Amino acid sequence: MYILEGIMHVISKKRLVEFYTIHSTSKSPLLKWFQEIKKGSFQNIAEIRLLYPHADKVGRRTVFNIGGNEYRLITRNNYLTQKVFIVSILTHAEYDKNYWK
Repeated sequence: MYILEGIMHVISKKRLVEFYTIHSTSKSPLLKWFQEIKKGSFQNIAEIRLLYPHADKVGRRTVFNIGGNEYRLITRNNYLTQKVFIVSILTHAEYDKNYWK
């Protein structure tokens, strides 16, 4: 089970800001995700799903549905070092076109 210890390091918040500057409706849900993830200590996708039940593991990446399924946040998580690397943030339409692969 995840523990609220504040040890996850998200790399980098700047990418979130760049995205929500263009897509203003994503600001609140992205900042909420950021706050929740950085508070946690996760050892695997199952523990992330306790907080985000619809998170999916796709290869070595984790895909989060953000903002009522309007956006996709794609990360690469290193559970050993407790780092979350933001790979991409896309609209649902961009994600469906496989722009992230």
